[in-house]
Amino acid sequence: MGRYVIRRLLQMIPVFLGSTFLIFVMVHALGDPVNALFGDKAPDPVIAQQIREQYNLNDPLWLQYLIYMSNLFRWDFGTTFNGQSVTSLLATAYPATIKLTAVAFTIEVIFGVGFGLISGLRRGGWSDNTVLVFTLVVISIPTFVTGYVLQYLFGVKWGVLPATAGDPLTLNSLLLPGIVLASVSLAYVARLTRTTVAENSKADYVRTAVAKGLPRRRVVLNHLLRNSLIPVVTFLGADLGALMGGALVTERIFNIHGVGYYLYQGIVRQNTATVVGFVTVLIIVYLAANLLVDLLYAVLDPRIRYA
Repeated sequence: MGRYVIRRLLQMIPVFLGSTFLIFVMVHALGDPVNALFGDKAPDPVIAQQIREQYNLNDPLWLQYLIYMSNLFRWDFGTTFNGQSVTSLLATAYPATIKLTAVAFTIEVIFGVGFGLISGLRRGGWSDNTVLVFTLVVISIPTFVTGYVLQYLFGVKWGVLPATAGDPLTLNSLLLPGIVLASVSLAYVARLTRTTVAENSKADYVRTAVAKGLPRRRVVLNHLLRNSLIPVVTFLGADLGALMGGALVTERIFNIHGVGYYLYQGIVRQNTATVVGFVTVLIIVYLAANLLVDLLYAVLDPRIRYA
């Protein structure tokens, strides 16, 4: 196991370098950030030249990337054009997004797996059809529509939950945006769980467990669900990073100043340091989540062993 972890960590290095370089190239391909900084006004040539020299924008792109990576290893993500440290922005944004993601991920796991298990065990019944129709509706509706509708109904009209998250962020204020953020992923988890549970319910090991007289609860939880969760865990691992990166719409609707908010501001203002810095951390989250998923395989299925 130890050698496997070390090997996977070494494999992450070229993936991390390649991903960050692609992001770096694509962000710089958006246009001249100095011209975007001045908006519709023509920048003063002297001031524009000073800004380009200060942020190494006159250097070749590969040299700018090397400078960025050398600073990154010192935990320096650069500086925005208004003088703010990107590291300080990360320290402000990521705690908010992590709280929101934790709420959304919990809702996604509990209700997604729960609905999928009920649907898979009663395939063809009314509960199965209800789950299929519900998940189809959720997948079909865009997130921004779901967000505004739930915000109006639960936050404005009925006053059950806060319409905006506010500051400080509390569980009560994050519950509604967490539901919105988790809605589409919850539907996919429910459908994936339903499919795997329905398939594995006919497997030999399930029939053997039933023939041995084991209680139904133990058969479902210890045998059927445990083996059915392997593809679900794969999806959840990839979705963990997607929740953090895809919170842009949800955070704007509920006024949460998290990763999505600062990414949007960085893209609109073509602030390359902000965009590259935030996406770099998201890449690390994706890589760590994938490693964790691979290690969880051995926990769910004892037949899986890593050399």
